[in-house]
Amino acid sequence: MALQGISVVELSGLAPGPFCAKVLADFGARVVRVDRPGSRYDVSRLGRGKRSLVLDLKQPRGAAVLRRLCERSDVLLEPFRRGVMEKLQLGPEILQRENPRLIYARLSGFGQSGSFSRLAGHDINYLALSGVLSKIGRSGENPYAPLNLLADFAGGGLMCALGIIMALFDRTRTGKGQVIDANMVEGAAYLSSFLWKTQKSSLWEAPRGQNMLDGGAPFYTTYRTADGEFMAVGAIEPQFYELLIKGLGLKSDELPNQMSMDDWPEMKKKFADVFAKKTKAEWCQIFDGADACVTPVLTLEEVVHHDHHKERGSFITSEEQDVSPRPAPLLLNTPAIPSFKRDPFVGEHTEEILEEFGFSREEIYQLNSDKIIESNKVKASL
Repeated sequence: MALQGISVVELSGLAPGPFCAKVLADFGARVVRVDRPGSRYDVSRLGRGKRSLVLDLKQPRGAAVLRRLCERSDVLLEPFRRGVMEKLQLGPEILQRENPRLIYARLSGFGQSGSFSRLAGHDINYLALSGVLSKIGRSGENPYAPLNLLADFAGGGLMCALGIIMALFDRTRTGKGQVIDANMVEGAAYLSSFLWKTQKSSLWEAPRGQNMLDGGAPFYTTYRTADGEFMAVGAIEPQFYELLIKGLGLKSDELPNQMSMDDWPEMKKKFADVFAKKTKAEWCQIFDGADACVTPVLTLEEVVHHDHHKERGSFITSEEQDVSPRPAPLLLNTPAIPSFKRDPFVGEHTEEILEEFGFSREEIYQLNSDKIIESNKVKASL
């Protein structure tokens, strides 16, 4: 796989960090997740392909163990607010002095500098501060967060993974690692570059929820069907719009111009009335195979059984029968081969990992006795 041979130490956290490390693991990296003492399970459920070590970083000897791990690793991924790692004597100055090739990836909400850098937050806060949240919502309603995907996973986890890959590539030329300051606010803002570059265009001249791409247009929104399901419509181009009109059983010469924004509210009502007369399955029969840009809104249960996904093998099933998306993108020469095993128990591999990193049996026994580490091998076997 593309990242075969790359060693990653992930300090456990919430969604963005675990997702970032999962991407690296899916594409071949060896990922060690460092969990906190007393943790019962991985709350993010994103442990595919990882191993778990429990280590008390608040103890000086625990921090010393992590430094030894980082001496022989390619990447450290930490999810804390500004100053936390430095307080633990685990800042980049120390770790990169001991391993100049180490890539020190810092994934936080607001970044490592600025007046918000020490504050708590969640996806909705990061999205709000990025400006993106102001653009999302129906006309006349409050802005609403589209799940916690944009800031946490796209602007945070995925953008950090991209930074790690670029830093690894740069290291092939310089031989040196570097610090990555990835944060959800700037990541989400960067994802919205298109909005910034087009904000003075006609695309966004109307208030939120009344423009072509934010639910205002009758040809770019969702409609309820007779069985309470939904269809998604994205027929922007004239040729696609014409096929939409045909599929709905309407006549173009009896309708206003497609781009007449004044007529959009009335057209949405007309389209809604038509869609409400047939079930989702019936609309699929009408539009499947047609370039009308009309698709069913599939539930997570339906997605797995859709013909297109089955043909491509887009979803995989673990040995515990859990279904999840196949890693993307698909690399044709070095494709990801995700683990089909269950996610690791917290502390399942503590002793195994320490042995691999050169710790003696005596050292491991003492660390365990002094509660610097925890090993849950017995729980794993049960």
